[in-house]
Amino acid sequence: LVVVGLTSDTTMALFRVVSVVLALLFSNADAFVFPSQPNGKLEQFFVGKTYLKAAQLEDSANESAEGESQQRQGTYSNLVTTRRSALKAGVVAGAVLTSFADISFAAGESDPFSPAKRTTAYRVDTTIPPTLLPLDARKETAVLKGLGKGSGTSKEAIFDDSVNLNNLLQKIVYGTADAITNVVNPQTEDTKSGPGYASFVCFGVPAATSLVDIDLSLSLLSSIVQPRKSTNLDTALGLTVAPLSTQGSLDAYAQGGQSEGDLLEALTKAGVSESDSQLYLPLFQFAKQNSLKLLALAPEVEDVRTVRAEGLQNVDVDRRSQYVVDAEGFIQQTQDPKFRMYTERSLLKDFNPVDEKDGNQGNYFAERILVHETAASVAATYASKRPESLVALVAPIPDLRFLGGINGRIPRISNFLNKEDNKVTVDAVTTILVNPTAKETLSKSRYLRLEVGTGPETLNYQSKVADYLWFSTVPKVNMIPRLMNAK
Repeated sequence: LVVVGLTSDTTMALFRVVSVVLALLFSNADAFVFPSQPNGKLEQFFVGKTYLKAAQLEDSANESAEGESQQRQGTYSNLVTTRRSALKAGVVAGAVLTSFADISFAAGESDPFSPAKRTTAYRVDTTIPPTLLPLDARKETAVLKGLGKGSGTSKEAIFDDSVNLNNLLQKIVYGTADAITNVVNPQTEDTKSGPGYASFVCFGVPAATSLVDIDLSLSLLSSIVQPRKSTNLDTALGLTVAPLSTQGSLDAYAQGGQSEGDLLEALTKAGVSESDSQLYLPLFQFAKQNSLKLLALAPEVEDVRTVRAEGLQNVDVDRRSQYVVDAEGFIQQTQDPKFRMYTERSLLKDFNPVDEKDGNQGNYFAERILVHETAASVAATYASKRPESLVALVAPIPDLRFLGGINGRIPRISNFLNKEDNKVTVDAVTTILVNPTAKETLSKSRYLRLEVGTGPETLNYQSKVADYLWFSTVPKVNMIPRLMNAK
């Protein structure tokens, strides 16, 4: 048996591993040897009874588990002649391998282990059930830049379309057919531009919003707005904290006609708490600095209280017509099976009586759909008059999760306002949840809940929690379910 050994540490370690394997597989060989103390040259190790003088290792039934091996002087050692001796040599070789701590497993690195870099952003893919795709820094930038250009977010599942040995023939046949079809009948992508098209980005912040959530929303919004600064396209920022009656004050503030103090006073008069006004002030400031249109998206506080206590029918008729521009669609949506599933699995889960007399879920339902319809109507109305405009809005997570709240109403209202040229579909509306928690996704475990509608009778209406999940810091591992490998 002739074995050639090289002098590098890595090669020597590999040689020893191969030696152990050969010893285990070919135990009937005359002898087996490990090279010891290589002399720095390309060496040949000749093994055999004729050339070597080595100790014979006893192999009897009375031999202890550890065994003994007599060592003799010479260039070669560790002679193995039997199956049991080969196994012993393998144990010894394993111990020898552990001593080579100076072998470099990665070029330029002394530590072979490199922990994975966990991300702070995830795309919720529309698989059944939904899965999470991590976004690294490069992909984050690409996503936000695309949203700024009005690309929206496809609601179709993402499939790996790479070519491999399993689908090579299929790609050749159908890929060629598709290529021929495109050449003969080319199709242009004009559904995301021109009159009738607008895009919407909905930021869902925790109900107990903090400055950390606002700061992250501002960071994302800044990246989205950046590509639009070199264009003349309209961009607006809508806030559900501001009632419609404050729209005049918002316009005056954005144009420099009012101070921050005047704006805060107007919000307070409209029923907005001082803490909420201060919390959202950075967003008002950002809109003013970047020349964004500010939109008040909330119904009047007194009307919301009226609906909760007495029902939607008792709201002033004129104001109700401002809140609901598509009355017929507003009523029909409540009968839609998918919306009814959303109502049962999400909307009503937040019902919390305000007092002992408040046990009517019907009035709570009417209150929430009025709030959602009002915000969607204002956003869609603004965009319908401005081709390729972008409306970003900030609302609590419960009003956006599972795509059935404000965000789910925008396509219907846009179609009502612009029936001939409307190009606003569900793909034009992107939902980003900012620092979501398991509780706010209605999960009963530590993991985030990614969907509603998993039963056999509701599978056709399954809705994912959002398009993207974004975190200020790396989330805990036990929060992230169904994580897929990124490419």
